[in-house]
Amino acid sequence: MTSFSLFECASLYKINNKSIMSNEKKCLIKKCLKKLCLKKLCFWKSSHPKIACITLNGVIGKDGKLSQGINFENTFPLLEKAFLESNVKAVAISINSPGGSPVQSELVYNAIRELSQSKKIPVYTFARDVAASGGYWLLLSGDEIYAHNSSIIGSIGVIFSGFGFVDVIKKLGVERRIYTEGKNKAILDPFMPEEQENIEILKDAQRDIFESFKDLVASRRGAKLKGDTDFHNNKIFTGAFWSGRKASELGLIDGIADMRTKMREKFGADIKFENIAVKKGFIKSFFSEKSGFSGEIVSKIEEKLYFGRFGL
Repeated sequence: MTSFSLFECASLYKINNKSIMSNEKKCLIKKCLKKLCLKKLCFWKSSHPKIACITLNGVIGKDGKLSQGINFENTFPLLEKAFLESNVKAVAISINSPGGSPVQSELVYNAIRELSQSKKIPVYTFARDVAASGGYWLLLSGDEIYAHNSSIIGSIGVIFSGFGFVDVIKKLGVERRIYTEGKNKAILDPFMPEEQENIEILKDAQRDIFESFKDLVASRRGAKLKGDTDFHNNKIFTGAFWSGRKASELGLIDGIADMRTKMREKFGADIKFENIAVKKGFIKSFFSEKSGFSGEIVSKIEEKLYFGRFGL
């Protein structure tokens, strides 16, 4: 059967109309022209403006690729994929996290900002139930940040918690034996009495992290913050948290909005939404399902404790 290229079909369109070809060739040309129209339609769809959407959910700092929380290792592939999508007008990130590791918070934040700046694509972040502590750190990665009225926002501070079992092992008749090089190597050992010097070491580390957090808030929110003109004594740095509505009044966020409504407001009612996800390979999926049952229970309890601090 005779075939024609799409270019030839277009060139022969006038001849076809003049009826100097066989019916077979006319039908073939019509089919080719139909293919040409379909290709144009597919091209239009792929080039249609869209918003790349990412969801970050859970405690920040879970270790390893198989974990369910938020860390640089499992988040960066999502970010990279979002910013490489064709014809993306913006990246919208939905955040639901009570916080966690300050290091992982910083790594993910830095990745978002670097990709945004290098690709020249704006980022909008949206708090869901909670964006507190490290979750708020991630929220600050947005060029504009929003929340729901009832979202929990804030908890800007640093916390370390633990338990002491000194009296317990005494009652059990257990003797703690520990050998170190470096007098502070066993700092905050739960089976040994607290020492003021060790507490000061911890407080110094917390103070440095806290100052970094405050500097980040200052650089990202700046003049938008309301309240005490003495920035570093502002009540937002007491570790307190607020509803989304109050956070908006304090300048911690830019307003109350849900993702899709705000994006349509910004980019038009016809904007498309592309949900970004990275598919797990068979091996990773298998081990995710077969990972230790006891470890999964501990992980869920830990996550529940983090969210429980905010009544969730």
